[in-house]
Amino acid sequence: MADVLLEMRGISKRFPGVLALDGVDFRLRRGEVHALMGENGAGKSTLIKALTGVHMRDEGKVVLDGVEIDPRSPRQAEELGISTVYQEVNLIAHLSVAENICLGREPTVFGKIRWGAVKRRAEEAMARLDLRVDVSQELSQCSIALQQMVAIARALDIRAKLLLLDEPTSSLDANEVAELFVVMRKLRDQGLGIVFITHFLDQVYGVSDRITVLRDGRLVGEYETSKLGRMELVSRMIGKDASKLERGEKRAAGGKAAGGVFVEAKQLGRRGSVSPMDIRIGKGEVVGLAGLLGSGRTEMARLLFGVDKADEGYVEVDGRMVTLGSPKQAIRLGFGFTPENRKTEGIVPHLSVRENIILAMQGRRGMWRALSSREQMEIAGRFIEALGIKTPSPEQAVCNLSGGNQQKVLLARWLANEPRLLILDEPTRGIDVGAKAEIEKLIGQLCEAGMSIVFISSELEEVVRTCQKVVVLRDGAKVGELEGEQVSEEAVMQTIARHADEA
Repeated sequence: MADVLLEMRGISKRFPGVLALDGVDFRLRRGEVHALMGENGAGKSTLIKALTGVHMRDEGKVVLDGVEIDPRSPRQAEELGISTVYQEVNLIAHLSVAENICLGREPTVFGKIRWGAVKRRAEEAMARLDLRVDVSQELSQCSIALQQMVAIARALDIRAKLLLLDEPTSSLDANEVAELFVVMRKLRDQGLGIVFITHFLDQVYGVSDRITVLRDGRLVGEYETSKLGRMELVSRMIGKDASKLERGEKRAAGGKAAGGVFVEAKQLGRRGSVSPMDIRIGKGEVVGLAGLLGSGRTEMARLLFGVDKADEGYVEVDGRMVTLGSPKQAIRLGFGFTPENRKTEGIVPHLSVRENIILAMQGRRGMWRALSSREQMEIAGRFIEALGIKTPSPEQAVCNLSGGNQQKVLLARWLANEPRLLILDEPTRGIDVGAKAEIEKLIGQLCEAGMSIVFISSELEEVVRTCQKVVVLRDGAKVGELEGEQVSEEAVMQTIARHADEA
């Protein structure tokens, strides 16, 4: 145990109605890169916040370098030698590199900042990362990769013992990731303990020494990276034993594609988000996007709907090249999109059910062709009945409805617009079993009626039940495509886990 730098024992954290962490243990050794893995809601962020003083733990103890600690704020955690570098670079763009590194802890004499000492200290911090840069340049002039390095240099400036890297590669390209890994290995060899939080499997196997997996707020296990196969890692993260899965499960909803390709994405991609890939969506076909969190599912959905602009490739609709520069253009092409986070990106909470339902239709018509009150009530009433939306009145504020009924209101919004392609990102997340079954049944009916659907779900059973074709993504790239009898939970997991050289 002499090489253990950090030990967290029996960490529990409760929020109203939620047990976010349930007796979690975590150990980090000196001179080790330790990957912390888990899907949405696994407890990774809560564990880190319990360590750094953002959240006060309800139970358990933390021992750092042999001394029990209880930081009450991130500042106290820093003073103890714990530094965190977040996914988004939290620095000040209009200040220099040196000013950012020393911000809040500048050397002074008689109350005046010693700018020469600031520059030397910043140069020393960057040199520790084997970087020779002009520290007087404004941070905004640096690349995102260099800004990330500056954030790490700032974290190390406090003589950190432990470095927490929270999704540090999400905005970096392959060469920049490789450069970051060189730095991480150098710091590891200097005896620093590094916790690496990421969703990219290839990166985990490329740089980490050990892996700890969390699921549903509980510890699944700690493993040596070299002794844990990718298939086993995926199984532990999602809670499925691959050896016990059924082969060749059949899709229960929908029917065979009506014929012909409706939408085709050709080498569509966006730097720092998803690698260029091809996706074909047939008329009346349900195409699933499957993969672990961070695989690029939502990012591809956003590209297809024009929320984000692709910087590579193009899209054809009915064989004609189109521009998807905005959601407005996508709507004109007959696309609809229910986003993953319905509360912040979908519903307008304090508008009524009626107003939420007619929103997309009114937006498509424009401000000069307003729907009359009678038309609005007729449309809302029709879809409330058709989808079985449980609401006392169309005038009820949508925020007062259950999650399942809010999801149905979002579906009603797009169905009222009569889309040809409906993109559904996690349409069943956070809703009860009955509402899930109703939505899956509706997807099948829409498919039979000739509508094309892109379906995204972190639940493999739903993907297998619902989709005729599944595009499998991993680490922002397409790694496989399954169709018809090939579609099964086991096949999806094997494709996710397969080494990049075999994909």
